[in-house]
Amino acid sequence: MRDGSTLEHLLDGLDPSQRDAVRCEHVPLAIVAGPGSGKTRVLTRRIAWRVATGAADTDRVLALTFTRHAAAELTRRLDALGVTRPSREQGVTAGTLHSVALAQLRSRAARRDRAMPALLERKVRVLLKIVGARGAEALALAADLAGEIEWAKARLLAPDVYPAAAELAGRAPMRGTAFVAEAYEAYEREKRRARLVDFDDLLWWCGDALETDEEFAAQQRFRFRHVFVDEFQDVSPAQLRLVRGWLGDRADLTVVGDPDQAIFSFAGADPTGLTRFARTFPGAQVVRLEHNYRSTRPIVVAAEALLADGGGRRPARRAAKGDGPVPRVTAYEDDDDEAEGVAARLRTAHAEGRPWSACAVLYRTNAQSAAFEAAFGAAGIPYRVRGDARFLDRPEVRAALDALRAGSERAPGAALEHHLTDLELGTDPADASRQHAAAVTRLGREYLAAEPGGSLDGFLAWLPTVLRNEAPPSDADGVELVTFHRAKGLEFRTVFVTGLERGLVPIARADTPAERAEERRLLYVALTRAEEHLELSWARRRTLGSRVVGRAPSPWLAPVESALDPPAAVSPTRAARSGLDAARDHLASSTSEEAANPDVLAALVEWRRGLARASSVPAFVIFHDATLRTIAEVLPATRAALLDVPGIGPVKIERYADAVLAIVRAHAPRASTVPA
Repeated sequence: MRDGSTLEHLLDGLDPSQRDAVRCEHVPLAIVAGPGSGKTRVLTRRIAWRVATGAADTDRVLALTFTRHAAAELTRRLDALGVTRPSREQGVTAGTLHSVALAQLRSRAARRDRAMPALLERKVRVLLKIVGARGAEALALAADLAGEIEWAKARLLAPDVYPAAAELAGRAPMRGTAFVAEAYEAYEREKRRARLVDFDDLLWWCGDALETDEEFAAQQRFRFRHVFVDEFQDVSPAQLRLVRGWLGDRADLTVVGDPDQAIFSFAGADPTGLTRFARTFPGAQVVRLEHNYRSTRPIVVAAEALLADGGGRRPARRAAKGDGPVPRVTAYEDDDDEAEGVAARLRTAHAEGRPWSACAVLYRTNAQSAAFEAAFGAAGIPYRVRGDARFLDRPEVRAALDALRAGSERAPGAALEHHLTDLELGTDPADASRQHAAAVTRLGREYLAAEPGGSLDGFLAWLPTVLRNEAPPSDADGVELVTFHRAKGLEFRTVFVTGLERGLVPIARADTPAERAEERRLLYVALTRAEEHLELSWARRRTLGSRVVGRAPSPWLAPVESALDPPAAVSPTRAARSGLDAARDHLASSTSEEAANPDVLAALVEWRRGLARASSVPAFVIFHDATLRTIAEVLPATRAALLDVPGIGPVKIERYADAVLAIVRAHAPRASTVPA
């Protein structure tokens, strides 16, 4: 073990809870880390600390992530910390579960002198043959089947047990569970006939090999003695089985995750691996990171109020940044108006010095992007839709891969590293394809780090695995358009969370308490992507297909707005917006019982109590005490006057204005008509 002074730099800039997580000698260990809590910093520092103290061997570390980007970032940080590769062949292995499983399966097949089946990138290609139809309806059915098969495989469910499990989980495929089971069985037969393997098979097959092949399991457990897993709340039963397989009977496991960001159960993820970590891994210890270093205090307050409104016990996260602009809620007339309004505010933000790429627009479903794409195009705002394009489909990338194939044909015995170097050096610096060729060579070297001595065929099979669901690389300065789900793991200075309406947030198909709880967590993820500026919006009318439908605000806007009602959450800029004079601006924090009309106040309190009881929500969710006292003092007679009361926004006007104004009229002889 090194002298303590030589390790101190690994603790620089960490708060006490982060230091505890880095230095903890106990394993298994779960680090529960909320948004902006520095989880990647803590995870990499912990790996470096354990290597530096001799508790871990660099060559025996396996660090698992859910995206290639996360794996690359983890590797970059470890290199910066001095956790270098002692030899060219080995070192810390960082990669996605799929890519590591693929590398191990290919290595196993090579030792047995067998060829790995070809990788099937898209299930739909095979499923369309099984469906036996063409056109948009067939594509939709094939996509639905693919989703159900992926869910089943993530849950380790064979075709014969799928129907009962799916019905128990409340899944509702287009043609019913029996049809899915038949198609699932036919899909597996077709894959075997064509010697194909899909992404889900990689996890299942590797798990099988670790359980049944003693020699293979011993080899993997010898190489990977220290296992670290990021985003552990998103592991599926198939992935958890794989982690257990790599561990064997050892306990050297560290995981990082956040139950409040568990949003992928629809795809088969099961957060109980984290929420019941000590039960899953007996003798385990749990530490928590409680500070949010990403977002300002008003954003953290709003997001925490959203989860608190859902009930249940959970430790609150605290903001480390301090004050900032209070999140703003805007009600638009329709979805086009919303898109144009967001575009106008983006142009203002850009004029104030914020790069386009520091801004993002988030929405619940992919279909919502259309209005924003049109509005941004008309306004001259550059943007990109995350996940819309595929890196491997670009002509420049195809050309680079063709060049690698040609080089391999010319020199079939040369190592892949040789071909990568030729590709890198053979590109004209003035050619626009150079950037893509450089990206391909970088990926090639990442592959060789995961599979030393790997071949070109192995690299070509590995590529679609690691690039699955990844955003296309881009250095362009553009606003990000992204769904709530795809926003996970991202952060931006300015975030617009849009379409906050019933039917979208929560989504209409979320019927069970568990589904609605996940929808609430999904909105929490969206809110916590914002660092400094958070804008929330909804539309009174939305075009759905050929119909224009009236909309109501999401029920979850109420707790968010209520959290910003108390005096401590009202910023000077928000108070100035109210249109009341200085005395009334101050009223929200200084109004006393004596200043308010007692009859109006009593009636408002009674009305709120009854509504809260009927809605099964805390009274403050409807209106804060300070807000009711202000209403009883100001006695507004119009919606405009009521909107001027601090703590009342468009959502509450839409929801409660008529009832509140009726109470004021009934109990006060004179009411205020102070103009906005």
